[in-house]
Amino acid sequence: MFKIFFAVVRRDITLAMRRRTDVLTTLFFFVIVVSLFPLGVGTEKEMLRQLGPGVVWVAALLASMLALERLFEGDFRDGTLEQMLLTPQPLSILVIGKVFAHWLVTGLPVVLIAPLIGLQYHLPNEALGIMVLSLLIGTPVLSLIGAIGAALTLGLRGGGILLSLLVLPLYIPVLVYGSGAVTVSTIDLADVQPYLSLLAAFFILALVFSPLASAAALRISVE
Repeated sequence: MFKIFFAVVRRDITLAMRRRTDVLTTLFFFVIVVSLFPLGVGTEKEMLRQLGPGVVWVAALLASMLALERLFEGDFRDGTLEQMLLTPQPLSILVIGKVFAHWLVTGLPVVLIAPLIGLQYHLPNEALGIMVLSLLIGTPVLSLIGAIGAALTLGLRGGGILLSLLVLPLYIPVLVYGSGAVTVSTIDLADVQPYLSLLAAFFILALVFSPLASAAALRISVE
């Protein structure tokens, strides 16, 4: 199973590197959205500190959604997905591999660049550290939940709009607790633990149930 998992991850990353514009589009979208807010609302430090966590998390959420529609679409069109369904390995393992590759390409760059972006909002060093940690826990949840929506809308005309309608309500708890952790860290670091614990709980639940739900949705879409 581990060989299949790493084979899927390596394959998807290789394909992503051949389409580098897709990868850079996600990163540039995140940078541009976060950077435009200080220009629009002014340079007052207190206001930027209050807006910063929410803006960064909303931008990360929207950036992760840009590549969701392509998560299974390429494999569906060239017949690779049908071959995956015929393999003796559990389809959920293959789904986890594809989701992990999706996060490495779209989520990890956002996590790494977030501290530099956060400096525009005059966030203290402690808040920047919590921002990175919350994104590191929360962005995989976005990818896992998004995989369910991508599988359900696979092959549908106008699937991108339907995908947004399906996953956005499910993203709200992650957005609330992710941005809340960063906001609270600017006041008292001792109050951050409940937010991060809930994010970790969301991650565990998504890691357990999302591959199974995505695999079932893929079988329905292919049939």
